[in-house]
Amino acid sequence: MAQDARNSLNKFVAALERHFEAVATGRGSDDPSVLAAYEHLKDAFLDYEETLSDKFSEFLPMELVEDEEDWA
Repeated sequence: MAQDARNSLNKFVAALERHFEAVATGRGSDDPSVLAAYEHLKDAFLDYEETLSDKFSEFLPMELVEDEEDWA
C-alpha cells in the first residue's frame, strides 16, 4: 500500500529533476525536450496525487493549471 505511494513519489521527484534539466539546458518553452519533460511531469504529478488520494485519502496543496487562459 505505502509502497505504491512511495513509487509514485519517486517517479514524481525524478520527473521534477528531468523537467529542471530540460528547462536549464533547453532553448525556451517551445523546445521539444522541455515540452516532453513538462508532459512527463504532469503525468507523474497526477499519478502521485491519485495514489495519495486512493491510499491515504490525502491531497496535495496544489493543482495543475488546465488552460493557458488561467495563467493570465
